[in-house]
Amino acid sequence: MQNLDIISVNIWQILIALLNLTILFLLLKKFLYKPVEKTLKKRQQEIDEQYSKADITNKDAENLKAEYETRLNGAKIKAENIINDAAAAAQTRSDKIVDDAHAQADAIINRAKTQAELEKARAEEDIKEQIIDVSSHLAEKLLSREINADDHKDLIDSFIDKIGESDDID
Repeated sequence: MQNLDIISVNIWQILIALLNLTILFLLLKKFLYKPVEKTLKKRQQEIDEQYSKADITNKDAENLKAEYETRLNGAKIKAENIINDAAAAAQTRSDKIVDDAHAQADAIINRAKTQAELEKARAEEDIKEQIIDVSSHLAEKLLSREINADDHKDLIDSFIDKIGESDDID
């Protein structure tokens, strides 16, 4: 029976071991588990706060990005408007310069035409006078004073006027 003593179960030892285990569990729960649980909860809160701060910062960054993009688009539109206004002003100025140049050219041409017509009329008058003088001298020599000078001059003037009218008809 010696073998049975070695294998025998001692209830008091089991109860004491269970009691020791329960006391150890309670002590560990009170002094180790609760402080560790508090530390874990505190860390979890800190992590949650950091996540919420990160979310807020992320939302702020997205809002700033959207505001920046809005401003950038507004600046692009403003720049395009300024460029378009400057191009329109330059085109208007260019058109005005061209119109002024055309007006000046037309005025110069009109003055030149008027001056040419005046010069032509003067030249015609000078030629008429020279023809009258030449023809009167010629007629004097030919007629040798058979007709008086006033009659002779009237004849030549009428002849030249007829020549001038025939030139205008052609």
